[in-house]
Order: sequence, then structure tokens, then C-alpha cells
Amino acid sequence: MSTTELLRREWSAFRSPGRLTALAAAALTIIALGLLYAFGNHSSCPGPCPVAPVASGGATVSDRFWFLHRDLGREGSITVRMTSMTGTITYPPPNHDQIVSGLVPWAKAGIIVKDDVRQGSRYAAVMMTGSHGVRFQYDYRHDVAGSAGGVSEQSPRWLRLSRSGDTITGSESADGKQWHTVGAAKLDGLPDTVQVGLFATSPGDLTLRKVGLGGAIEEVRFTQAVGVFDNVTVEGGATDVWDSDPVGEMNHTDWEKYHNASGAAERNGVITISGTGDIGPLGEEGARTVEKTLPGLAVALIIALIVAARYGARTAPETASRQVIAARAAVVGAATFVAGLVAVGVVLPAGTAILKGNGIAVQPMPILTGARVIVGVPAVLALCAVLAYGVGVWLRRGWAAIIIGLSLVALPYAITAFPLLPDTVSEWLLRLTPAAGFAVQQTMEEYPQVTAHYAPSAGYFPLPWWAGLAVLCVYAMIVMRMVVRGQQAAETDWR
Repeated sequence: MSTTELLRREWSAFRSPGRLTALAAAALTIIALGLLYAFGNHSSCPGPCPVAPVASGGATVSDRFWFLHRDLGREGSITVRMTSMTGTITYPPPNHDQIVSGLVPWAKAGIIVKDDVRQGSRYAAVMMTGSHGVRFQYDYRHDVAGSAGGVSEQSPRWLRLSRSGDTITGSESADGKQWHTVGAAKLDGLPDTVQVGLFATSPGDLTLRKVGLGGAIEEVRFTQAVGVFDNVTVEGGATDVWDSDPVGEMNHTDWEKYHNASGAAERNGVITISGTGDIGPLGEEGARTVEKTLPGLAVALIIALIVAARYGARTAPETASRQVIAARAAVVGAATFVAGLVAVGVVLPAGTAILKGNGIAVQPMPILTGARVIVGVPAVLALCAVLAYGVGVWLRRGWAAIIIGLSLVALPYAITAFPLLPDTVSEWLLRLTPAAGFAVQQTMEEYPQVTAHYAPSAGYFPLPWWAGLAVLCVYAMIVMRMVVRGQQAAETDWR
């Protein structure tokens, strides 16, 4: 019998009304719960919500700071001496009853060249940070380390940004005489006149509160950074007029209204800049990612595992050769893949469109990443089904195969999606179990220059998508290899 005929025969045997109904139910679960999630999320703004900043590459970013600025031509520079950087953190743990002085690690104050004052426009900046010394950052994603340490009146930092056409170079100095280049960036397409000046910003103070059996949820509090500068020199400026503006909304909090407003002040040549917010690759408001439209995936996974495990347990060694077992595994995987492909292919674009229509910001996704999610998630479901089928053939008991399949795949995937277990435990579960394959759905990126809760419960898998998929493939191959060896032994005994 040819391979094609064998596959047709096994497909005819597999497509019972019960199995097809179960796979259809799995697909409908993904679609229904995804659309329910999308329809159930609406903007909470009393009026039109502020538009999330979008960078030139299409990604939603953070871009909020106070900016004291003026024009700069195609050739020029700005040089400053920074003598102080302080800050405020409101109501930190453990008691949440005080407003304290302090800087969060990625508070920033320094000098910046920006395309214009529009949020999301291109920029390059050299700055002091709360705990990471001098940094040169540009276009939201890029970060270059300079010298470590802090800044004070006894140990000031000189900072310089130089423009030559589209190239921006950031430098630092301890005395204003001997300069060290921190980094350079080519920002193609900069206009002839850009904005250059001093800035300050400070992201929220992120801490984790223990819940469950050691899991953690995020708590974020308002912070503000204050930078003090003197010896400000601009060369190549088209005008000597300085403007003071917030990039993004500011001065709405009680701290800013009643204590220290964000802004710029000058006295006797000393400039003080106060600001809050962030400049970086992750949106402050937490734009939703497309995988949020897949809450039904865990239920669909359970259904697929049960169907495959029960079907595998029906395979008797005396009636099924190795070729038959392989054909049945291929049929189970293909049927699961098609059901998943239809479901994910429907719910991702539809759910994303509904969320946007409800005023919810959704992180833009490159075409190749979208294709990876739409094809990869069904492929993971298919591999999980093949794994469960192999366990069913191996054990020849449906209930035992179901328990093992759920324990190896569904349980780790489900419990790590919630802040139940310690982050370290969740990460190892998603490294060592077949559930690692679901890393294929991740679209969020981890950035060292952004403080965030990079944990499975927040949507971050510990392995890249290809490595997680490889772990799942290894499990499926090991199980099917054991089945084939067991079948060889059974055929020998039967003879």
C-alpha cells in the first residue's frame, strides 16, 4: 500500500463524528474566548484617549519627558556640565506611607537631539541615569554604556552631543577638557533644523508583591527626576531662543500640582529640569500584544490532548505496523493543525481590529512575526497532539495517557500563565517541559535598559520561540521513538 493510500485510510478511520466535533469545539473555543476578550475590553478614558507614541518603525514606545530646547542646524553641538541628579519616589514599600527622596535605576537626565517635539520622533541622547551611569541612547531601542558612577557638585559630569549631518555623537568628560566618545548614531532623514536641549524623565517605581505560592504581581508608583546643569553652550544654533515644553502629558499628579511641578527653571546660569515619564522601547501604558487574544488556547490544548491520547490508546500492537502508527500520528497532527490554523487565523486579526475599535492600544506586529504566531501556534498544538498520541500507543490506556499529557503540557502552560508560582519555578517549567513550545506565540521583547517584570505570568517566555519549539520537538521525537521500538519488540514477539 502506498503512503498516500495509507494516509487516506487512516484519515477515514480517524474522522469519526466525535473526534471531528471535539476538534471543532477546540477551534471554536479559541475563537469565542478571543472575541469575548476583545469585545470585553474598552478604553476607560472619559474622552478620546491620548494616542500612544509610535516610532518610525511602527512600534509603540515610551516618549514622555520635560524638554528645554532650541533649534540646531546640520552642523553643531551642545555641551553642558551636570552637577546634581536627585529624585522623588512616592509611597514605596513596605508601608506605602511616605514620599521619599531617591532615583529609580533608569531615571534619566541629560541632553538630547530630537527630530521635533512630537512623541515618537527620532532622537539621540547622552545622559546620567539613576543607577547605570552615563548612557548614550537613540531611537528608543538602542543603549550604549558610558562610565559608571553618579554625579555631584564634587564630581560633576560634562556631557556633549555633536551633530554632523545625520550623525549624532555623544561624549562625556570629567573635567570638560579630555573627552571620551560614548557612542554615535546615524539618524537618516533628519531635517536641516532639529531640536536640541536638556531633559529629565523618570519611569515608575516597579516593585513586586508576593501572591499565591510565591508568585508576584507588579506595583508601580509615580516618580520624578531632577537634573541640575550649568555651563550650557550651544554651537550651530539657528536662534538663541529657548522653549520649555513637555513631550507628552505632564503635571497632572498631586505631587506635581502641589509640591514640585515638572518643568525647567533658570537662575544665575544654573538650569534645573524636573520631569517624569520615560524614553524607551516599551509603551508606558502597556499596549496590548496580539497573543492576548488567545485566552482559549489552554482549553483547546486540553481537548486536543484528550482526543489524541484516547485515539493512541486504541492502537493495538498486533494490528498496527510501524508505518500505520506513523500514518496515524501524521493524521492526528494534521487534523489538529488545521483546526488550530483556522482558529488562530480568525481570532488574531479579528480580535486585534476589535480592540483597536474599542480604543485599546495594540502593539504593532511585523508581518513575519504575525505569520510565525498564526502558523506556529497550530504547529505547537499539532506536536502536542502527536506527543499525546504516542503516549497513548505506548501505554495502551487512554486515562493514563491523558493524565501524562495534561501533566507534561497543559498543566505547566496553564499555571505559569498566572502569578501563582515563583518566577524561577515558572521559568524552569517552561524550559524543561513540552510547554516550552508555546514560546512561539510570544511577541514581547526583553530590554536590559527597561525595568519590567520579565516573567511568564507577564507574558515573557524564558526561551526564544525557536528554542522552545525545539524542546517540544525533542519530546515528541523521544515518545515516538519509544513507540516504534516498542512496536518492533511487539512484532517480534507476535511472530
